[in-house]
Amino acid sequence: MQTRRIGPFEVSCLGMGCMNLNHAYGVPPPPEQAEQVILAALDAGVTLFDTAALYGMGSNEPLVGRVLKPHRRNITLASKGGMAAVKGEDGVARRVIDGRPEAIVRDCENSLRSLQTDVIDVYYLHRWDKKVPIEESVGAISRLVEQGKVRAVGLSEVSAGTIRKAHKVHPIAAVQTEYSLWTRNPEIAVLDACKEIGAAFVAFSPLARGFLCDAVHDVTAFVPNDIRRAMPRFAPDHYTENLKLLPRYKAIAREAGCTPAQLALAWLLHKRADIVPIPGTSKVEHLTENMKAADVKLSPDTMAALEEHVNQRTVHGNRYSQQSRTEVDTEEF
Repeated sequence: MQTRRIGPFEVSCLGMGCMNLNHAYGVPPPPEQAEQVILAALDAGVTLFDTAALYGMGSNEPLVGRVLKPHRRNITLASKGGMAAVKGEDGVARRVIDGRPEAIVRDCENSLRSLQTDVIDVYYLHRWDKKVPIEESVGAISRLVEQGKVRAVGLSEVSAGTIRKAHKVHPIAAVQTEYSLWTRNPEIAVLDACKEIGAAFVAFSPLARGFLCDAVHDVTAFVPNDIRRAMPRFAPDHYTENLKLLPRYKAIAREAGCTPAQLALAWLLHKRADIVPIPGTSKVEHLTENMKAADVKLSPDTMAALEEHVNQRTVHGNRYSQQSRTEVDTEEF
């Protein structure tokens, strides 16, 4: 597989987002199936694996760590802290954003144990806790670098201004934000900020949470714990309008000789050489399909046609609920 750079690491041009294996999109696959997907990614040449303390309310990192432990020297392992599942007095784990230095150290130590490793290659601040100056949160991660527990520092869902502030404290190797044809917010300022400081841009949800691979046909069938139930773009009224984009989009994929999922990933790979998409899936066949996107060639005319057809003007609804929008720092159109 072709490679790209994240800080000091040379990684596969397509990484694997591991969240889907037990978080976010309804009933997770059985553990043995999740393991098969991770191993299939290794076989396909994937060397970048992305997880987080929060995923699966703490269960994703142990899965990823167990399966990847025998292959640790051959991969780049990324995780995130500053947002984790924290048990309250009632014993129930709840999602908490906490960017205080002591919380970040706690999250990192827990992640090291869960991942069964002595160092995390790329450690992201999962969310900027706006009650804590970004300099303090990044300063805590920089001290973890000094201690040899983290190799490179990343940020997630932050604005260009926040990126520059953080970079003054410690070099930022990667910035991770949602980016796809239907979520173009990074084009406002973050992509340019990454280029300015030499950071890679890691694109999560590059398949638009299933939309761009034509996998979501009935939004009323989402199970109660599917996070898309709270996303305005998947609300029935908005989604009815968004579905009108698919016929032309799928026609462009046929013209390009690829599947809709491969088209979405190939578009990102063609945009810039510093972009590393991290699609996630819970099925081996989808993993195999996604990885073949690295071989898809798109002409300038095809790129232009895609961008004209699916963009912030043609997509209906915000990507996040109002509550979630207050928790991120990314620019909005």
